[in-house]
Amino acid sequence: MRRIAVIGCGGSGKTRLARRLGALLDVPVIHLDAVYYDSAWNALPQEKFAALQEELVAAPAWVIDGNYASTLPIRLKAADTVVFLDLPWWTCLWGIAQRQWRHDAGQHDQGVYNRITWGFVRYVLGYRRRMRPRVERLLAEHARGADVVVLRGRRAVRRFLTQVARATRAHA
Repeated sequence: MRRIAVIGCGGSGKTRLARRLGALLDVPVIHLDAVYYDSAWNALPQEKFAALQEELVAAPAWVIDGNYASTLPIRLKAADTVVFLDLPWWTCLWGIAQRQWRHDAGQHDQGVYNRITWGFVRYVLGYRRRMRPRVERLLAEHARGADVVVLRGRRAVRRFLTQVARATRAHA
């Protein structure tokens, strides 16, 4: 595991998982929200965002967290491991609420943004019905060379991290 794409619904814990994997594996962590948005929530043009990702995935090791389905194939083709956090909407909404309490609105550490709108809440509520099928198609189409790990709950995430930690210690 040297090139890891972490994907999933907002509030699923992508950023926390990415940070933990980066620390365990000693690889750089990239948060796509920090790449895509500036401090005033202005988005990069799509072409520039895609070009930046092409540069990022050319590195020998990385953990990249974020969805951005339009550019997901770039990461899926380059990844050796994809972790899909496929958590229920209520777990994701709880994760968003916790993040809001921890960081309040706005930017928190490492350039990750905490911006909650009704549109975002609707996106979370409909993620499994609307986005998951699209993500599954993209995984089948573009992640053929990668190990795909689907985690469906917080307990599964903790077990996965424990397995990675054990494997890392065994290889040290």
